[in-house]
Amino acid sequence: MGHDAHRWSTFQGERTLVVAARTVTSTVRVLETLPALLRGDSRVSVVFAYDPTSAFNAGVLDLLHVAGCRVAPWEQLGHITPDLILSASENIDVPEGDCPVLVLPHGVGFQKLVPDSRGARDRLSGAVPDSLLESGRAWLVVSHPAQEEQLLATHPKAAGRTLLVGDPCFDELVGSRTRRKAYREALGVADHQRLVMVSSTWGPTSLLGSHPDLLPRLLAQLPYDEARIGAIIHPNVWSAHGAWQIHTLQAAALDAGLLLMPTVHAWRPALVAADVLVGDHGSVTLYGAAAGTPLLLTEFGGDAVPGTAVHRLSTVAPRLDPRGNLRQQVEDVVRQHTPQRYAAVAAQAFAEPGHALARLRTALYQLLKLPEPSSPPPTSLVLPVPDPPAAPVTSWQVTTDVTGDGTAPTVTVHRTPATVTAYGQGLPDSPACFTHLACADDERDLRLTESASVLVRRDPAPTQVGALRWIEDTLTQLPGSLLAASAVRGSGCLVGLRDGRVVEASVTGSVMDPGLPAAVVYACLRAGLALDDSQVSLRIGDVREEDAVLRLRPALPLG
Repeated sequence: MGHDAHRWSTFQGERTLVVAARTVTSTVRVLETLPALLRGDSRVSVVFAYDPTSAFNAGVLDLLHVAGCRVAPWEQLGHITPDLILSASENIDVPEGDCPVLVLPHGVGFQKLVPDSRGARDRLSGAVPDSLLESGRAWLVVSHPAQEEQLLATHPKAAGRTLLVGDPCFDELVGSRTRRKAYREALGVADHQRLVMVSSTWGPTSLLGSHPDLLPRLLAQLPYDEARIGAIIHPNVWSAHGAWQIHTLQAAALDAGLLLMPTVHAWRPALVAADVLVGDHGSVTLYGAAAGTPLLLTEFGGDAVPGTAVHRLSTVAPRLDPRGNLRQQVEDVVRQHTPQRYAAVAAQAFAEPGHALARLRTALYQLLKLPEPSSPPPTSLVLPVPDPPAAPVTSWQVTTDVTGDGTAPTVTVHRTPATVTAYGQGLPDSPACFTHLACADDERDLRLTESASVLVRRDPAPTQVGALRWIEDTLTQLPGSLLAASAVRGSGCLVGLRDGRVVEASVTGSVMDPGLPAAVVYACLRAGLALDDSQVSLRIGDVREEDAVLRLRPALPLG
């Protein structure tokens, strides 16, 4: 940058585009959109300028550096004359000059009242200051004509300053549904499991601001083997409180396998993969519902603007009772949902979907006063597969229910991560219902390991001899345990009992977590059922049923 920058530059652009980076949310939106608009065009030189005035500026510089952007301090803009300033933050302090300012939305429309950093009052999110409108420099991108009408009701000076483009993010979500299975596999969600994503915007009226314990409650009440729980938390929460605070507050949920999505990018494929969305008045909730995902709304914040699409969504979507039976509410919303349930809401938010990038490129080049490239108009790309964001669960409260006679028993297994059992409702007691604590061999809490009735080896043993040796060593080191289980690569699972007997458990179906056949052996042992040459039906909650065959092997030489 500067008057002599041409002396050092390899690419001699005809126009200079300045991207104003102020918050993580707004910066991400530009980074996700701009490459498709400028693809292969050396006529436009892009400069990223960091505006540090936001309360949510933490993480912006890291984001730009990871993306490989060259960043200039905001005050250095006075040394250049940009041809266009682009931002997805309406609250930037635009330097003097006459170049146009193109403002992209970083959510869906003007649907929320937020604190004004310039004073004690609240302001309409997405609306630029009247002074910038008066200058005739500002152009606001909208995704639906209704947003212009709503904006004019509070900012009449915005008349004639909006550009109807559409929403590139919504187009990506809809266009990526064909890869839903790949996203679920990447997140570790099995075909028989239900993925429940929880979305929270920021502020005291948000989902997590109102119900900070909802995530561990969901993990406790939705069976571990039947459901996965994920969370999409607004970048402003990460910026204001920091990752350390979030991880500390949600430690029990994280230890229970919560899929906590990173602050940028990965939330979009996770939303496509979801079977159910639990959300508040944030944009992610509207994106998910408009894309056809079953929705449960929590308490709706008073900072949501009446007349907007998201406010209309609050009048038609079912509400979640955070203290009620969460599992039943999730099952009910899936059963009652139809793909077109929120079509009218989507029609109020997104006009003519599928064309946003092409229209945005046209608007961008018109403001730059350059002819559009001869390449075809850009279209939304399919979203990339996300990295798995969850840590493995290392301990479970396991409930086994034995039904049927001794010749053909059925063992139903329900597992709840041990770290969230305090948030659960429990199962009714019965004479054949047994509960025990099971721990994996990488559990870090020694109190749990020493209290566990069942110990499970995380990785399969390469041989049966290796599995038997691990079982013997484990039961010797932890005398309070009743049995230890290890899968054997390619040949089922071995379960060693405290009395020295070894049960070989073979289960039909795909490769199974050894904690499940171990639970079958534990239940049969407690119920006094035969452990040799017996066949048991293993029912994993309400989603899967397999046959298990138990055979005794020679005793272990313990003690």
